[in-house]
Amino acid sequence: MARDNINDILVFLAVARERSFTRAAAKLGLTQSALSHIIRSLESRLGVRLLTRTTRSVSPTEAGERLLQNVAPRLEEIEAEIAAVSDLGDKPAGTVRITAIDYVADTVLWPRIAPLLRDYPDLHVEISADYRLVDIAAERYDIGVRHGDQVDKDMIAVRLTAEVPMVIVGSPAYFAHRPVPTTLHELLRHNCIALRMPTSGAVYAWELLDQGRPVEARVRGQAIFTSVYPMCDAALDGIGLAFLPESMVAEHLRTGRLVSVMRDWCPAFEPLHAYYPSRRNSSRALALVIDALRFKDGDAARFP
Repeated sequence: MARDNINDILVFLAVARERSFTRAAAKLGLTQSALSHIIRSLESRLGVRLLTRTTRSVSPTEAGERLLQNVAPRLEEIEAEIAAVSDLGDKPAGTVRITAIDYVADTVLWPRIAPLLRDYPDLHVEISADYRLVDIAAERYDIGVRHGDQVDKDMIAVRLTAEVPMVIVGSPAYFAHRPVPTTLHELLRHNCIALRMPTSGAVYAWELLDQGRPVEARVRGQAIFTSVYPMCDAALDGIGLAFLPESMVAEHLRTGRLVSVMRDWCPAFEPLHAYYPSRRNSSRALALVIDALRFKDGDAARFP
């Protein structure tokens, strides 16, 4: 096959995976018009349409799906072998792509990865802040980070933290004119700061414990966010109650800017784990990052 065809197929794979010319163009550093020209040229040379385009979506045709399912894994094998050859050099090199929620990226990942980058100048790490339960194999991430009970059984999982205690918090200003809730019924009458889940689009139901039994609190309130950081800000501003990791608000609790309520109802979530697919040829770069992230004896009992 001509080398141009291979380059163009890589462009096609990016568009097919993203289901969007816009997102693929941003990822590849090309313009949308350049991407469209490359795809049209590839389709012309192959004599078959690879993508179905509408005003709202892009999806592979039957021929495009065949390329996506059969050719993409082989190209990935070639990339893995090239990375393995690079690993034979004196210095570990390559890019490791990680997906995690923003708070975990800031408090767990970055403090452990930053020293690694200083020690290994040829190592590159890309961290994507995402609240979706990402299919890391399909989206070509090397590592995902989630709570242990959210990791698929066919993945290799490495523990990063101890259990993650959660708390329900509000500001003294918020409680100045409202009673402190002590039951689920009372909690549901409060103005609660909610989190919308990007995968389902639903508002997250707080996972609480009623005398040790799991219960879901389908809270409602004036403010809904897609990240925990603005939820914390809204709680500090007296807008309502928020359900957040205790480590995130520990300093605010210590200074009295926030108050925790219903402590007996708040669980500790499963420890955070880094997970990745089982690979026959794992690169030294990936191994270095995993080892840097790994929870070690002597680490703090609670993250970060």
